[in-house]
Amino acid sequence: MYLPIASSTGKSISFLNALFTATSATCVTGLVVLDTGTDFSHFGQIVMIMLVQVGGIGFMTMATLIALVLNKKISLRERLILQEALNHGSMDGVVRLVKKVILYSLMIEVVGAILITLRFSREMPWGQASYFGIFHSISMFNNAGFDLYGMIKGPFSGLSSYVNDPFMNIVLMGLIFLGGIGFVVLSDVIEFPTKRRFSLHSKVVLSATLMLVVVGTLVIFAMEYNNPQTLKPLSPTGKVWASLFQSITTRSGGVNTVDIGALQQSTQFFMIILMFIGAAPGSTGGGIKITTFVLLVGAVYAMIRGKEDVILFRKRIAKKVVYKAVTLTMLSLVLIVIFSMLLSLTEHKDFLTILFESTSAFGTTGISMGLTTELSPLGKVWIICLMFLGRMGPLTLAYALSKTEIEKELFSYPEGKIIIG
Repeated sequence: MYLPIASSTGKSISFLNALFTATSATCVTGLVVLDTGTDFSHFGQIVMIMLVQVGGIGFMTMATLIALVLNKKISLRERLILQEALNHGSMDGVVRLVKKVILYSLMIEVVGAILITLRFSREMPWGQASYFGIFHSISMFNNAGFDLYGMIKGPFSGLSSYVNDPFMNIVLMGLIFLGGIGFVVLSDVIEFPTKRRFSLHSKVVLSATLMLVVVGTLVIFAMEYNNPQTLKPLSPTGKVWASLFQSITTRSGGVNTVDIGALQQSTQFFMIILMFIGAAPGSTGGGIKITTFVLLVGAVYAMIRGKEDVILFRKRIAKKVVYKAVTLTMLSLVLIVIFSMLLSLTEHKDFLTILFESTSAFGTTGISMGLTTELSPLGKVWIICLMFLGRMGPLTLAYALSKTEIEKELFSYPEGKIIIG
């Protein structure tokens, strides 16, 4: 991205901007300090979308693909790493899952590219329409949020001109949704006609995703219905499309059809919550993950009901998994709080805007209230760190810094009591 050939002007962009763009692409975030369509050449855009593809399906998945093409054997250690990278339940069949990930990803991206190309062929020559179709299909499926609409409507114009377009809404939302449910769930959905059953993980992800999409749509619709800068000028159908699109994209899509900065503060804060929850494990999305959120809700419900175990779909969840969910959530909150405080020191914006930007970077969501393009050099560094940590995952970082094995205590301490609440 730093090479002169990657810039539309033929001159190198600053190293910090190049690093920010490369990090955003690799972490499939979508936050940009320069407009993708107007500030980068075709070469720069191709490099960007290649980084998105590698970052979306995962480095280990790509490395395994290369090993399989070269007919190399996948070692036990590599299978264990793949199991963790894909959030697979066991090591058994993990290489088969990698093959499915690659096959299903390519199939969905090809179909998406064809559909988007057909739509854009009405506005531009077939060659450019095909280029747009391929770029946006990869970007949307990988929940990256990079777009080239600046080449048509002007820098940072986004998808606002397609807010009333049912075809574009359905295709883009479909790509974001399929990329955000995770490859394990995607495999279950595609193979459901033959297997006739879903795993517990898939049931939790699909049911919780549907619930959040519906609730998100209703809340955004209600809060923005009379906002003259967002939904009010739209037709009743347009209001529904816009509300639904924002509900889906907030959980990691990275594109928007209405001006995020013009939303009501209540709506913006609600979107922060959705961004923090994020997509499913093993997906191209970020956040604490929807299964973590479900476990937290389940733990609260169990405590209120006086139950000892968290039960989901008549299955008892192990306590160590619940502890892991609590740990992940707390570490994520700490990261967002720390970097929001750091951004508050370097950026002269209201705190809600800073919190929104921090959560978007951590959740690798990519939607912005406009702060990203105005970031100071140090502010860009904070967001780069937050995007990287958000994509890597705070729990992964904690494991990397801690001991490799959990030591079993040879004794137990006497039970103590403290007052809570």
